[in-house]
Amino acid sequence: MPEIVLATLNAKFIHAAFGLRYLFANLGELQTLTVIAEFNINQRPLDIAEKLLAHNPKIIGLGIYIWNVAETAEVIAVIKRVRPEIKIILGGPEVSYETDGQKIVELADHVITGEGDLKFAEVCRDIFSGKPLAKIIPAELPDFPRLVLPYDYYTDADLAHRIVYVEASRGCPFTCEFCLSSLDIPVRQVPPEKFLAAMQKLLDRGLKQFKFVDRTFNLHIATSKTILEFFLERHQPGHFYHFEMIPDRLPAELREIIARFPPGSLQFEVGIQTFNPEVGALISRRQNYERLADNFNFLRSKTSIHIHADLIVGLPGETLESFAAGFDQLIALGPQEIQVGILKRLRGTPIVRHDADWQMVYNAHPPYEILQNRLIDFATMQRLRRFAKYWDSIGNSGNFVATAPLLWRDGSPFANFLRFSDWLYARLGRTDTIALARLAELLFEFLTAELKTGTTLAAETLWRDWQRGGRRDPPEFLREFLPAAAVRRQTEKSPLPKRQARHLAA
Repeated sequence: MPEIVLATLNAKFIHAAFGLRYLFANLGELQTLTVIAEFNINQRPLDIAEKLLAHNPKIIGLGIYIWNVAETAEVIAVIKRVRPEIKIILGGPEVSYETDGQKIVELADHVITGEGDLKFAEVCRDIFSGKPLAKIIPAELPDFPRLVLPYDYYTDADLAHRIVYVEASRGCPFTCEFCLSSLDIPVRQVPPEKFLAAMQKLLDRGLKQFKFVDRTFNLHIATSKTILEFFLERHQPGHFYHFEMIPDRLPAELREIIARFPPGSLQFEVGIQTFNPEVGALISRRQNYERLADNFNFLRSKTSIHIHADLIVGLPGETLESFAAGFDQLIALGPQEIQVGILKRLRGTPIVRHDADWQMVYNAHPPYEILQNRLIDFATMQRLRRFAKYWDSIGNSGNFVATAPLLWRDGSPFANFLRFSDWLYARLGRTDTIALARLAELLFEFLTAELKTGTTLAAETLWRDWQRGGRRDPPEFLREFLPAAAVRRQTEKSPLPKRQARHLAA
């Protein structure tokens, strides 16, 4: 039986816990005494506790994040009632800052703050030797280039069925006050030859999708170029690579390589967050908007890159009007996805310094989203929260690539989509569990009845979108508006797979 269990509750089964594998890889002689046990937040805490206790461990290490802190606290409470002698060690961003008063911290025996790749093993050794330990144990910054890499501890099932995370660097040179990465200085690199050898092993084992978690992948251009060239040289159909990029840093040497990647193989996550320079200055975010726009234009006109861009609602100093202008500006730049995020007050981030001046009010419970501030009241923030949810269903899902732009062809994308969002909520009273056919029908109704879009244009556009997911028969509500010959002709064609359609759409 193992003496140590490394565990966490993932947001979904498809996510493989990267942090646990780093801890396991660096356990040294304790590795033979340790198992990894992964769960997800949809499982009952009582059932998770039962599975953990079945290992009969002496130590349980748990990774704590905003998405699992409440559920994990329930798990620990059960374990401590049944087996109080088991030592519970916590780590992760949610318990690395502001530990005073946290329920989950009170329940645990020890909390490792910071990067615990090496510290966890040290704490376990001290527990086994009977050495007295403090409750809160700060971890020294590990010598990142010397860490044992975790990639051998992804199973074949992980590679085949789950999201596999990789990192070539840690840290961020920027000081954006809403982000925990602003505290993670300096930026540290895995030696390229060591990293690429690990990536080659993953390729040899059949991994097709690589999700990089580096906060600023294109910070060091020479390293970025080396990694991109490595994957391009080994690219096979079905391979897919995700990188988080600095939006205003894309020099010619990277552009040349990026342009050579085939359609559907490369995705950039680009954190813009705000187009308001005054807001950017308030939160210590620096970016060159002119260069950003030029990079977007290059990516959209000269490459087949899928761009996932981020904006944040609720930043101090951001009015509804300035957010709307930024959203419209981003729509004009043409990313395939726009993630409208609600500002979160993550523990430890310096965004709290604005609480008094801007009357920032956050939810007391995870994920600590903004409820209101001096410029945007609670009711308006709720409207924007619904806007974000509906945008994800309409604008980001890949189901309405051609139809969604009909909503704003005669005006502001933000204003028109907010109008649609308000109308949709008035009809449904909810933002989730909406069947695709019902959503399509309501979109058609809004376009034709509220915006007075011609029924033929709306129907034929929606019908083209409907087929992107491989659907052959038009929904019942569209049939009367489609020429019979057009339906017959379209259903005889082989539609693009949904992912390809999403990436190839203009």
